[in-house]
Amino acid sequence: MNPSSGKTPRRIGVFGGAFDPPHNAHVALAEAAMAQLDLDELHVIPTGQAWHKSRALTPKEDRLAMTRLAFGDLKGTVVIDSREVLRDGPTYTLDTLHELQGEQPGAQLVLIMGADQASALPTWHGWQDILGIAIVSVAYRALSTGNTARFDPKSLPGLPAGARFEALELPPMDISATEIRRRAALGVDISSLVPPTVARYIDQHHLYRSA
Repeated sequence: MNPSSGKTPRRIGVFGGAFDPPHNAHVALAEAAMAQLDLDELHVIPTGQAWHKSRALTPKEDRLAMTRLAFGDLKGTVVIDSREVLRDGPTYTLDTLHELQGEQPGAQLVLIMGADQASALPTWHGWQDILGIAIVSVAYRALSTGNTARFDPKSLPGLPAGARFEALELPPMDISATEIRRRAALGVDISSLVPPTVARYIDQHHLYRSA
């Protein structure tokens, strides 16, 4: 609560990724975030120059176009945010959060990520500063194996005081962009793994096919 205005701060979700390509699990995560996190707005942000990726990403224009196709029709206020693909140099989440903070003064930023990404937070540029700016919403997939182990923020070395985490529950979905790219390269059908518009885009633009 902002004591000066008496109003609850707007909650702005931030969901970034390579989206190479965006697939059904990404869409399910965005839908769950809008349903569970009381967001006023969700920014879906394709990565520009990913400092942490060892492989070359598909051209940013294609990934941005697919992101618009995958998320553009979701219910609620969803913004396909192109700032990182337009930014020169490596893409850092901290820079994006600072920009959003300046654009939306007083808003509460909610950074959405999977449990594997949350476990790797100490490798992120300025990760402790990130935790001072945003709540981190960690997405957990339901496990069919009975394994109930979950990411524990207290396991992070150097966790700053006051860091805030929220849980986001997802249905079990065994989908990976790596597997989709592999199938597309072999000419195997991917229509059950990505939104129909994305499948058509991949086919029409001959993405991921072997040379």
